[in-house]
Amino acid sequence: MIIAPFKVVLDADVLFPFTLRDTLLRAAAEGFYQLYWSDQILDEVQRNLVSTGTTTEEQAEHLRTAMTSYFPESLVEDYEALIPAMSNHEKDRHVAAAAVRAGAQVIVTSNLKDFRDLPEGIEAQSPDEFLGNLFDLDPDGMLEIVKSQAAALKRPPRSFAEVVHGLGKSVPSFAKAIADHDARTDPSSG
Repeated sequence: MIIAPFKVVLDADVLFPFTLRDTLLRAAAEGFYQLYWSDQILDEVQRNLVSTGTTTEEQAEHLRTAMTSYFPESLVEDYEALIPAMSNHEKDRHVAAAAVRAGAQVIVTSNLKDFRDLPEGIEAQSPDEFLGNLFDLDPDGMLEIVKSQAAALKRPPRSFAEVVHGLGKSVPSFAKAIADHDARTDPSSG
């Protein structure tokens, strides 16, 4: 794994949707950014996956184990003392505190309203904005991530177009940019 200097905390809500989570984790694995999370964030992901019936407890635990095994350097610890000093929404102060402790520049969240008042040097970005920024930095690299994501899906198999369509539900601007870039670089795909 490549350790990127750009540090990012992923909020639980962007780790919940399968296709979005897969894209974000693949981008981190390719060195587009350094990923951070806390046990509290992962607890929330696991709890929500089970409570919505998306996965079983066993499947959620397996996912968490796979994520933490692949990104062992991503776990933020010893941030709890910083929580009371955070000014954003109370239920999400632990995320801001983890970002401070990690030295992160960005928190990626679908819940921007709870992250309006962050410490200096940290900004909240929607997953659409964040992935769009990564796309702007390296369109070919991000296209390759989504293509390899589609190629890796076996149960059930999903085409590139199906993955882009799935991304369109949570990150529509990014999905459009990927589809448009693919059409420009691979005329046979359209």
